[in-house]
Amino acid sequence: MKTVIHVNQHHIKHNRKHPDSTKPVLTVKTYKSNDYTDEVSINGPSKVVYSPLKPLSCGATVWIECDSEDVIIHARKETDI
Repeated sequence: MKTVIHVNQHHIKHNRKHPDSTKPVLTVKTYKSNDYTDEVSINGPSKVVYSPLKPLSCGATVWIECDSEDVIIHARKETDI
């Protein structure tokens, strides 16, 4: 199963303006879920894609593609939310 990871620019901008209520900046997408986090480990083959003419449906033009079995999503600590 393919996994796509991208950085949410809107959350980065929000976090700069509101450092006391940060939002997770990484989106990890599969065909069955969208997970949001600040840290992801990729244990296996992956590739970085830049596609300005064919962005993702969310508008991202740069992302990482990998096999979902090779991705570990690190949960945010309660103090980070």
